[in-house]
Amino acid sequence: MTLTLYTNPMSRGRIARWALEEAGAEYDTVVIEYGPRSPEFLAVNAMGKVPAIVHDGVVVTECAAICAYLADAFPAARLAPPVEARGAYYRWLFFAAGPLEQAVISRSMGWDVGDDPQKQGMLGFGNYDRTIDTLDAAVRAAGGGWLAADHFTAADLYVGAHLSWGTQFGTIPKRDSFVAFVERVQAREAAQRANALDDALMPAPAEG
Repeated sequence: MTLTLYTNPMSRGRIARWALEEAGAEYDTVVIEYGPRSPEFLAVNAMGKVPAIVHDGVVVTECAAICAYLADAFPAARLAPPVEARGAYYRWLFFAAGPLEQAVISRSMGWDVGDDPQKQGMLGFGNYDRTIDTLDAAVRAAGGGWLAADHFTAADLYVGAHLSWGTQFGTIPKRDSFVAFVERVQAREAAQRANALDDALMPAPAEG
């Protein structure tokens, strides 16, 4: 078996790294620097975006897809509930990939359709406040537990990564439920290993 992660430590590749560590996978890492992409990498992902993984010749891109794929490829890690109990798992995994990311990015870019219900209806997320409130309610309902099962899953990883990034950089409000959830996911050993590996790849600060 061969598994390669294409990433950059200052990118969403951190999510894929964390998923690989949670899965207990053995993998190689190829760092893709910012700038023009090589023909070799474009052959992996024509979008030129990281992360991407190649698992025994199978290419998977998009963070949510990578998380879902690894959960299935490494079942012993229990990153997905049983197939018959995956409703909440798929819901929150793809809620974060769709409405949440769209809402956060749109707000960050200053894109606002205002209160026009017809225009909001054309958006996958409706509006930012409703998106945040919906996720807040789900995290609160989980209490001190997890979103999709009685154990940690890839949905918690992916939602937790968005909340970690967003609350750190101010694109998601620091609600008590979000802060507590981030603390729980970031306390995981795999999350700490992944962060350490990516931090070690960060460029050294320029000397003043």
